[in-house]
Amino acid sequence: MLFNSLSFAFFLPLVFAAYWLWKKHRQRQNLVLLLASYVFYGFWDWRFLVLIFISTLTDYVVGLYMGKSDSPRQKKLWLALSLGVNLGILGFFKYFNFFADAFARLIQAIGMEADPITLNVILPVGISFYTFQTLSYTIDIYRGKLEPTKDILSFFTFVSFFPQLMAGPIERAERLLPQFFASRKFNADEAASGLRLILWGLFKKIVIADRLGWYVNEVFAEPTHATGMGVLLALFAFSIQVYGDFSGYSDMAIGIARLFGIQLMTNFRTPFFSTSIQEFWNRWHISLSTWFRDYVYIPMGGSRKGVGRWSLAILTTFLVSGLWHGANYNFLIWGFALGAFYLTEAFFLRNFKATFKLPAGISMVYVFLAFSLPMLLFRAETFDKSLLLLGQLTEWTGWLPPISVAYESLREGFLLAIALLFFVLMEIRIGKKDFHLAIFSWRRPYRWLIYYSLILFILLLADFTESREFVYFQF
Repeated sequence: MLFNSLSFAFFLPLVFAAYWLWKKHRQRQNLVLLLASYVFYGFWDWRFLVLIFISTLTDYVVGLYMGKSDSPRQKKLWLALSLGVNLGILGFFKYFNFFADAFARLIQAIGMEADPITLNVILPVGISFYTFQTLSYTIDIYRGKLEPTKDILSFFTFVSFFPQLMAGPIERAERLLPQFFASRKFNADEAASGLRLILWGLFKKIVIADRLGWYVNEVFAEPTHATGMGVLLALFAFSIQVYGDFSGYSDMAIGIARLFGIQLMTNFRTPFFSTSIQEFWNRWHISLSTWFRDYVYIPMGGSRKGVGRWSLAILTTFLVSGLWHGANYNFLIWGFALGAFYLTEAFFLRNFKATFKLPAGISMVYVFLAFSLPMLLFRAETFDKSLLLLGQLTEWTGWLPPISVAYESLREGFLLAIALLFFVLMEIRIGKKDFHLAIFSWRRPYRWLIYYSLILFILLLADFTESREFVYFQF
């Protein structure tokens, strides 16, 4: 079920009504959310409900036994069980074919015959997200940062909470789980702010991301038909598409959660206005970047053990992040490229910052280019296709592909240009704030002008014949 689908438009009000019917009964509210979350997830493929149930039950039991144990060795064994079950499920469904193929290539490289064993495995939607979320629970108990819960209903609801189940934000147990222990009262202002976020996220998804996706899909489907400038523009458009799509999902998830009195963390803070790569990654997919910081980068030593160890920790974190995004060589190289950009900038700033200080505008352009160019690897399905697209970047015999490859009419292209300008101006206005807080200081006529503008853009440019999946559902 998609946030931008007609089925969800019927689903959400029904869950909302059932939930607040039991406003004085916290556990009944949790039960409503749990059942709704399983229906929401099962709407895609009910068979994979078994996986999320196994993962949740395992970590609930592991948490209880780890909390009872005073033996460090026993705690390590329980943590190993949690890691083994969760990463084992994730590894099988997401990485089995990739590693089987890599092993076969290694055997062939030393002169032996080997055929890779491949399985027709469907990747369960959201598995990378809820696996990391539930792992934060057992890891934090092991570290002594969190007490295990005996409230099984609240724990199951925490893992499967439907607004952020498919694509985050990846919440920590220490922040989200206590909200299911507490009673919730309906707050009209919070609900109104949630609706505003849903509207803003919907605009970013079905107007900005989906419309740009038409052009991007055409260029990447037939790269030999595009000029170098066409491919370059497709890369820029894809960067904005991914941001609009993913941050739009996050905004809607946060807004939907507020309708139920639940607060989710902010996942994006207008990252394209960053003036350095380091700042960019502090403002992009914050829930994942902080997860890798706390559970990969810092355990490897972080910045505490010298430049060499720090560089290795940074590069490893980006490589693991690339592998988290997908099971192919493109994502590994993409992660390595991002890590190399990060380290190069850090070295430059450490040695030449006092000598060279770029204006903020130029720094933002540099950050956008440093993010966008490696996205060729992110978007291309195979490494061979990446090389083909790189080759096309050298073809400068023309400037742009015809507008018809992306849009049915000049009118729609013109409307999209206006929508993009509106989007950029709103992003400037929002800055690092919440969308609701950014515009709430405006006088009421201006606020309503924004709301009506968003609705008008959606009515004029949305494709109501098809609900397009969110980009990060594939991860």
